[in-house]
Amino acid sequence: MSDIRHALLRRDPLSAAKEVLYHLDISLGSALQSASGPASGLEKSTVDLVEEFIFHIHPHYSVFICITLNFINCSYAVRQVIFSALFSLQGNKADESRMAMLSKLVSMAIAVCRVPILECAATWLQRTHSAWCVRLARALVDDYCALVPCSIATLQNICSASPRFCCQLITAVTALYDFSSDELTPPPALLEMVVGWIAEDPRLLLLTFINTPLTSSLPIGCLEVTPLMGLLRWCVKAPLAYQRGQKLSLTNNQAETDKGMGCEELYSKLHLSILQVFLMLQVHLTEQNLFGRLAVLQVESAAALIEEVSRLSDELNPLHAANQIQLALDRLAQAVQVAMATGALLCTRVLVFLFVHFLLQLVMSGPVVSPPHGSPFQPSPYTYVHPARPSPLSPLSSAHAALSPLHTHPALSPHRPLVPHSTHSSLGSHAFHPAAVAFPYRPIR
Repeated sequence: MSDIRHALLRRDPLSAAKEVLYHLDISLGSALQSASGPASGLEKSTVDLVEEFIFHIHPHYSVFICITLNFINCSYAVRQVIFSALFSLQGNKADESRMAMLSKLVSMAIAVCRVPILECAATWLQRTHSAWCVRLARALVDDYCALVPCSIATLQNICSASPRFCCQLITAVTALYDFSSDELTPPPALLEMVVGWIAEDPRLLLLTFINTPLTSSLPIGCLEVTPLMGLLRWCVKAPLAYQRGQKLSLTNNQAETDKGMGCEELYSKLHLSILQVFLMLQVHLTEQNLFGRLAVLQVESAAALIEEVSRLSDELNPLHAANQIQLALDRLAQAVQVAMATGALLCTRVLVFLFVHFLLQLVMSGPVVSPPHGSPFQPSPYTYVHPARPSPLSPLSSAHAALSPLHTHPALSPHRPLVPHSTHSSLGSHAFHPAAVAFPYRPIR
């Protein structure tokens, strides 16, 4: 191997990189044809050649062309193994060079629509730690949304060429933009592109989940198997995050308000698409005899989202952000209820009760002054559970129906007599205390 290294040192960088890739192709091709396969990995000498002559040198654009051309005549299995050998992180100094070259390579593959590289990048995104996946997603968003905004159309057209890559890219960008700060709010162009992808074909969000064998175990810390939870986080936290991002000055405040109102229709459309995907997922789980046995959304992720919503709500003034808090809670409750009904989220009865109880407590929290002991309960001026148009999918709607006072209804037909009610307490005609009324819980079967 030392002879090969000395021979490579006498070559120019491009010629040396071509020779190393050719040697890598031959080695991995022989390993795939053998009985043992490439499971044992590359020899250390081969890894050293790859790091020295591909990653330690200044990465030339011609090296990317060389890698692209090298993939033309390779089979799918050989391409995947070569890509993994080149860009699997080793925990050494070459990792930064690997990420820099990978970002440029994938960005170039998007520009020239090189599907083999995009398919390899999709596998890389599925098996690599989420921290590195987020770095790749940030680089691609910078290239196609920030540096040259008009180039977003090039990235948008990739969905028809490599939907698997787009599915993994959506998962990565939802992990990147988590609304934890104003800088981590998805750019409007990126949001519009993702919503357009999903509206055109909602099944895009389930590609990785459907094509991943149940017996395969993904590395610890990798991205979620579907982008559903990340997109749900976008829909739920967006109203609160945009409200938080408003500036103090009138001009900036108006600009931020217009930005939030402009994106609100996109988030509503995205929320509807997520509910539709849950229904599609129910069909798939039923056909595969996995309904009630395999959770797509993790309870821990749902609990973390509830905590994030609670924290954001505490940061806002409930009197000035009542509509935003109500919208976030409605979306969260709708999504959780549909996810449970379709088998995407598996919860025990205790967890369901605690979840609904927490939602009610969150809605009821606010600037309420407790009345003196023994005095009637006085309602707060903050309308907690009185949305203008409550959604029929939201459990908060049923809670509102159970907790609100009785209204006058049309008389029933004679064959359905009214059942006499017990005497009500001395509360006012428009007052109610949620702690004194049991929540009507019916488990979803």
